[in-house]
Amino acid sequence: MINVGGFNLKTAERLTKIPPYLFMELRKKINKAKSEGVDVISLAIGDPVEATPDSIIDELCRSARDPQNHRYPTDEEKGMLVFRKEVARWYQERYGVSLNPENEILGLIGSKEGCHHFVLARVNPGDTVLMTDPGYPAYRSSILMGEGVPYNVPILPQNNYLPVFEDIPADVAKKATAMFLNYPNNPTGACATLDFLNKLVAFAREFDIAICYDNPYSEIVFTGQPKISFLMAKGAKDVGVELNSLSKPFNMCGWRLGMACGNPELIAAISKVKENTDSGIFNAVQFAGIQALSGEAGFIEEMLSIYGRRRELVLKTLKKIGIDFNPPRGTFYLWVPAPKPMTSLDFTNRLFDKTAVVVAAGTAYGKYGEGFVRISLTVPDDRLKEAMERIEKEFS
Repeated sequence: MINVGGFNLKTAERLTKIPPYLFMELRKKINKAKSEGVDVISLAIGDPVEATPDSIIDELCRSARDPQNHRYPTDEEKGMLVFRKEVARWYQERYGVSLNPENEILGLIGSKEGCHHFVLARVNPGDTVLMTDPGYPAYRSSILMGEGVPYNVPILPQNNYLPVFEDIPADVAKKATAMFLNYPNNPTGACATLDFLNKLVAFAREFDIAICYDNPYSEIVFTGQPKISFLMAKGAKDVGVELNSLSKPFNMCGWRLGMACGNPELIAAISKVKENTDSGIFNAVQFAGIQALSGEAGFIEEMLSIYGRRRELVLKTLKKIGIDFNPPRGTFYLWVPAPKPMTSLDFTNRLFDKTAVVVAAGTAYGKYGEGFVRISLTVPDDRLKEAMERIEKEFS
């Protein structure tokens, strides 16, 4: 409750159910330490530091100078048809997936927005929504704001961080109307297989569960790991949508451009939410997105080379201090076991207090994140090297 000049302004009760957003809290902690003169190195947030490719920036500038693009965006909430056609071409070329740009693709202001609008489009108050634990915290917030009831589905190392559908109680599955999944997975880095996706479709069909498959890390996979779309599974478009984003593959996090693809009814429902929420994506950003999808495949490979080099540095350092493990091969995160007998928070706090290196505690992603921390590779090489030297010195 906020008291302003004697007037008690009570905010919505739904906000009391939502925990503080992890990354906002981390930023506050980092900024406070920096203001006190501490040389903090953050490995906690997945925000690429390398610049967006020049060709994309050039296209943004060119399009932004066209007065036609200063008006409300073309096709408003749906995204420009020319952008949706490019997304369809990209999906066909990348994954062999056929999509109708007219009714099976929707432009998004980033995939995070798509998650939220998916809930508003599908979930009624009191509906059960399945989500993985550990899992991206924003899914829970969207479910709660949509007045749904989150149900945690454990994803464990022994199951390659994939949910075991048989372990979900039948009474829970029968009450569920939706499910969030995310592979390559944040925070674990785990990748799905086509066999798993086929099982997912069968599970969704059996219990009438709409799938929101959040896939913004689709391109961030390392040697030997195929790039997979949920829509490659037979019948996937019957049961759900896939969200994707240009943020991670093209270093366009701040541009806020993504897409929802799949089931036409769900696409139409999400579109209806959007048309009553926002006025669409700036046309110039969509033209820049077309340039990214059509002309910057090589940039993805360059970034994978950079992340691969950083990944090896972190793994080598961790091995030196006794943390030796075989990580999954997706995303630009490493899901690192804390040295026993330390908890996730113990390890996180020791790193911060003794080395001024920030990592994300696994428990921020759910109960089953205990015993792990997440390390991001989206930092400059020199800062990552410095962080690893500090950690090695502290634990040697």
